Order: sequence, then structure tokens, then C-alpha cells
Amino acid sequence: MRHRSIQILLFLLAIVVTGYLIPDKTVIPVQAASKKDWNRSSFWFEPWGQSGVHKGIDIFAKQGQPVIAASSGIVIYQGQLGIGGNVIAILGPKWRIHYYAHLAEPTAAPWFVASGERIGSVGTSGNAAGKAPHLHYAILSVIPLPWRYSQATQGWRQIYYLNPDEVLAGGS
Repeated sequence: MRHRSIQILLFLLAIVVTGYLIPDKTVIPVQAASKKDWNRSSFWFEPWGQSGVHKGIDIFAKQGQPVIAASSGIVIYQGQLGIGGNVIAILGPKWRIHYYAHLAEPTAAPWFVASGERIGSVGTSGNAAGKAPHLHYAILSVIPLPWRYSQATQGWRQIYYLNPDEVLAGGS
């Protein structure tokens, strides 16, 4: 029985390690956008409405501008999600979930998307209604990153969130 437990543990470890070995080239998730289209210091900004702190960045663009997959991955959710409105969540390399919110309409393939593939368009759904059209883009790590813990408001949650501005700049 003990031998079987070790085999299962090694199998799970191999799956986790494999997720980190898959190459990841992250692209800006709004077609034709550049770093000037978002506030670089808006990640973890507070106070921020119902969520307390802003756990992503808002990329501003024209209504209907194509939203593209920032990274290749498996579509794990597509639909309505409260304050996010029309959202898509994609599990990509390094066990990261790329979260796209406020879409006018999601159009992702049913299970797999390639980096740069169109997955929807910029909109104002959810709590973005009445505001300038934008894509809320967040990156969550499925595997906790304890060294990211901080004393900031909701700082314990930073072990799960990466700053999209840094990732898009090639920083992590």
C-alpha cells in the first residue's frame, strides 16, 4: 500500500512539474493595445469597489475591439460571473489562470485556445456598465506562491495573484 502511495505522489509531482515546463509567451490580450492603454500601478490598488483591492489591470480600448488569448491554454470557464459580467478563464502554462472580464461577448473555442486567438471583444458587462469600455485582465496561480505574501490589504491573497503588468513585460 505504501508503494502505491509513493507512486501516486510521484505521478502528481510529475504533472505539476510538467505544467511549469510548458513554454509560455504571454501577449497583451487586447488586439493592437500597448502598455500605454492601462495604468501600470492599478494592480492591488485600493480601495477598489466591492473587491477591496484591484487584482488585475484594466486595458482600455474601443467597444468591440478584439480580445485575444494572452497565453495558450484550456478554457475552464466561459459565461456570466457577477461583477465580472461576461468572462472567460483559461488555464495556461505554469498553472496560471488567465481571467478576462467585462467582455461584450465571449467567443472562445469550447476547450483549447492558442495564444493570440480571438476569444471575445472589449465591452462594459458586469460592474463596468456605464464606464469606459475595457478588459479587466488578471492572472491567478493555481499553485500558491508563499513568497508573494504581504502586509497589504488582503495581502495573503497575493500568493495567488500575479501582476499582469509585470508578466506582460516579461518579468515573471
